[in-house]
Amino acid sequence: MFWIKKVVVGDAECVLVYRNRRIERVLGPGVHRIGDFKRELELSVHSIVNAEYSGRDAEALIAGLGPRLQNHFVLADLGMQEIGLMLRNGRVADVLPPGTRRLYWKGLAEIAIHTVALSDGLEVERDVANALRQLSYLDKVAVAGVVPTQSAGLLFVDGKFVRRLEPGAYAFWNVRKNVAVEVIELRVQSMEVSGQELLTRDKVSLRVNLAASLRVSDPVAARTQVAKYLDHVYRELQYGLRKAVSAKTLDELLGDKASLDADIFGYVRGQASQVGVEVLGVGVKDVILPGEMKEILNGVVQAEKTAQANVIRRREEANATRSLLNTAKLIEESPVLMRLKELEALEKITEKIDKLTVFGGLEGVMKQLVSLKGNG
Repeated sequence: MFWIKKVVVGDAECVLVYRNRRIERVLGPGVHRIGDFKRELELSVHSIVNAEYSGRDAEALIAGLGPRLQNHFVLADLGMQEIGLMLRNGRVADVLPPGTRRLYWKGLAEIAIHTVALSDGLEVERDVANALRQLSYLDKVAVAGVVPTQSAGLLFVDGKFVRRLEPGAYAFWNVRKNVAVEVIELRVQSMEVSGQELLTRDKVSLRVNLAASLRVSDPVAARTQVAKYLDHVYRELQYGLRKAVSAKTLDELLGDKASLDADIFGYVRGQASQVGVEVLGVGVKDVILPGEMKEILNGVVQAEKTAQANVIRRREEANATRSLLNTAKLIEESPVLMRLKELEALEKITEKIDKLTVFGGLEGVMKQLVSLKGNG
């Protein structure tokens, strides 16, 4: 019959049938015959290779088909606090932002919509995060971060601290909220305070270099109490150094540098602990004096050493004189000791001569004549 219209639908197609410009039915793959006595039908052919419905009348289809919609479409209808994952054959194929209302064709692939409630938490499941990363979607809809060993992660949502993150990999939905993950180093760190021009209590100008070791003990306090905790500790080291140096004279500084380290450490440790930083040690590396002061100090040291040397020399001379006096007394009291000393003196003399002529035996050597002849 001429008023029966034959409609052939391919395997990758669906046809929307409109009568008087209103949706009447959806035709799936196959051969269909539809009555069109008054020529009121209008057919719209759609490819379903791409599962998402691309027409502009999605809302009209939802309202016009009613319960029949689910026979041909999958409806994604998300609330404002929900994120949708479009699964194609069980795998994540797309991410739908909150408030999305979208149609997907049934037929070629198994389409499912998995919703995630943002009110239950912003953390993305590991499997979902891996799937989104493979699709290059993760950075578009989530904030991903890795917290290394010996570090702590801090999660902020809309500028407010939410919780601390232990070492590991994380991802958080970044939809309708501003999410940030910051990593705080917990290992021991070193800090140098160099070239500090300071005045001692006796108005001597000098330059001091300081070294300190520290670590973050409370990452939440370190991040939230001050803007930059390392800058804060650096300034406190400067203040502590200036305070300790100005309280001592140059002689006190050079004579007991350990007390200077202790004074600085005692001050800085208390100040740093208020912002979650533990100062483990402080040490003055160098105390550098101006050129004129070096010359003066070297002169003072040289004078002191010279005076000490003179004292030692006089002490040794006195000891030597006292020893000679004691020896003389012993020789005076003992003729035998006197003779031994004479022989000792003679032995020293004979070591330096080549030929010795003796007249009158030993007695002649000691009391009469000794003739010493050298090589010359």
